[in-house]
Amino acid sequence: MLAWGVGRPGTVAEYANRLDARVAEAAPFADMLLMPEYACMELAPALAPALAPALAPALAGGPAAAAELSAMLDAAHAVLAAMRAAARRHAVWLQPGTLPMRVNGRVVNRAPMIRPDGSLAFQDKWHMTRFETESWGVSRGAPPSVFPTPWGLVGISICYDAEFPKHVRAQVEAGAWLVLVPTCTDTAHGFSRVAISARARAVENQCFIAVAPTVGAAPWSETLDANTGRAAIYGPADRGFAADGVVVEGETDQPGWVFAEVDEACITAVRETGQVRNHLDWPRGPMPRVQPATFSA
Repeated sequence: MLAWGVGRPGTVAEYANRLDARVAEAAPFADMLLMPEYACMELAPALAPALAPALAPALAGGPAAAAELSAMLDAAHAVLAAMRAAARRHAVWLQPGTLPMRVNGRVVNRAPMIRPDGSLAFQDKWHMTRFETESWGVSRGAPPSVFPTPWGLVGISICYDAEFPKHVRAQVEAGAWLVLVPTCTDTAHGFSRVAISARARAVENQCFIAVAPTVGAAPWSETLDANTGRAAIYGPADRGFAADGVVVEGETDQPGWVFAEVDEACITAVRETGQVRNHLDWPRGPMPRVQPATFSA
């Protein structure tokens, strides 16, 4: 999991070089790499200046937000090609974060899962933040899916999606034992919501949840001006795991990789022999209608 320190590349090629360098750092130590939501948006300010005046009235976030989004939509296929090239070059499974893309006339936040041969599939974001809805006009994409890998089925829940139990639960019920959460948050409040939710999802589903954030200040960027978080993997707080459920956790706002070896067998075991069986005991139907309690003397 990478805490991506936001930089200032001037071209797609410079972004591609930064991406490749990060993958090269981790490839000797890991088979699957996770990067943050919207990390590639660090490129947007360099591509956007000429567009800003024309797009000034386009979106509620103002000309800079509109220009950055428009520039990245235009560059999306070149950025995606750089992501695929990095996965192929270093022979890794790469979840390189997310990027905004046009899909059937709508803007969608998409997370590619790229195999070592460069082939890919997408998980789209399902729940939009206020910034995405009000400033960018991002639309809901495809529903939750799971990705077949050599280690079993893996899910992706993008940032805000992880704050909703049913999104992760749908992937777990489809067979995912590991769910990746690429995230981009600009306040401690925002990252706390993601991190607390990730730990809750790990407990209630008895699964692994991996989190990768953007970090650092980028005052030249409307989109990534402030970033905070820490890379981590969380598991069930039960037998065979740490008492707090933390598998590994980096330092807050410290760029760089954190690594951990995770195994589906650990999840199978805790679901069978744990002190509790949250995964099994998940409610299978709606709760009865809530009624006011009746007091007696």
